[in-house]
Amino acid sequence: MSTPQAQAVRRWILTGAITAITVTGAIYGAGLKSKQEFKQERKRVLEATPEDMIAQLQVARSELVNKKSELERKIARFTERQQEKERGSDTK
Repeated sequence: MSTPQAQAVRRWILTGAITAITVTGAIYGAGLKSKQEFKQERKRVLEATPEDMIAQLQVARSELVNKKSELERKIARFTERQQEKERGSDTK
C-alpha cells in the first residue's frame, strides 16, 4: 500500500491534469464557436441583398453620426471650460 504522502502527491497530480484538460477543452471549444460564428456572419453578409446592405450601412452611419455629435459636444464643453479657467487665471 502506498504512503499517505504518495497518495497526496497523486491526488495533486490528478487534480492538475484534470484542470489542464478542462481549460484546454474550454479554450478549444470557444475557438471553434468563434470560427463558426464568423463563418455564419460572413455567409449572411455575402447573401444579403443590396437593399439589406444599404439598410445596414445607413444604421451604421447614423450611429457614427451620433457618436460624432456627442464627441463634438464634449470637445466644445471642454474648450469652454479651458477658456473660463484661462480667463479666471488672467484676472488674478
